[in-house]
Amino acid sequence: MLFAITGLLGCPVRTEGGHAGTVKDYLFDDQNWRIRWMVVDTGAWLPGRKILIHPSVIEPLVSQPPWSGGFGMGLNVDTLAVSVALTQDEIKASPDASEDQPVTPQMEDRLYDYYGWDPIWGTTNFGTNAISSPISAPPMFADARGHGKIEAETHPGDGDSHLRSVSSVKGYHVEATNGEIGHVENFLIDEADWHIRYLVIATRNWWPGEHVQLAPYAVEAVDWVQKHIALNVTREQVKSSPEWDPAAAASVLGERALHRHYGWPGYGW
Repeated sequence: MLFAITGLLGCPVRTEGGHAGTVKDYLFDDQNWRIRWMVVDTGAWLPGRKILIHPSVIEPLVSQPPWSGGFGMGLNVDTLAVSVALTQDEIKASPDASEDQPVTPQMEDRLYDYYGWDPIWGTTNFGTNAISSPISAPPMFADARGHGKIEAETHPGDGDSHLRSVSSVKGYHVEATNGEIGHVENFLIDEADWHIRYLVIATRNWWPGEHVQLAPYAVEAVDWVQKHIALNVTREQVKSSPEWDPAAAASVLGERALHRHYGWPGYGW
């Protein structure tokens, strides 16, 4: 199932024994376009703590009816709670970190060791080649699928340079090869392995009233400092792409038609 991830922001988080807080953000890996962490605001329960939950312990969202259509992509975001296969005691005893502390590789390693989580859990359709320098970096996805490079930015502190905030990237300007088309409004996530299948682009200034979905295959480069995404497709390709209805459930047939239009590989179909 695909779902729009910003619909989960602010949702309550439930453990096996009670309430743990609310969803504050999601962090994705810019090397493979996969969600790596759910950030939980614990409120008054564990004030000042940074709590990170691995997607592998998030219970299936479809098991929590009632469902609805709309931009939640099949989820009733008004009643949804995100359940995790953890207890409150496990979370409370997890490695301590301040909520203002950047997410470092060392912090992640401590969490992997404490919970026994697999750092390479899940699969991805995208590469994992790291970039080597801010400006002259080689293409980040340097294989035949044509993925683009992602320009580095200076990160505060010693945080993981490849972790990006879903909340922060929302609103980034998006430009085709021959002009701007809009801004990032959401991400469509594959619940099976939590990788970002599509960016949802609002085209209101160029094509009023429309939304389009573009796979990361279309990303040529990302400037994290200027908050700008460059694409390898034209405005005409975007405008002539198969119509997308945000209120309708995703279908393999619809995805195949979209990928054929742009010449993208499929997602294991």
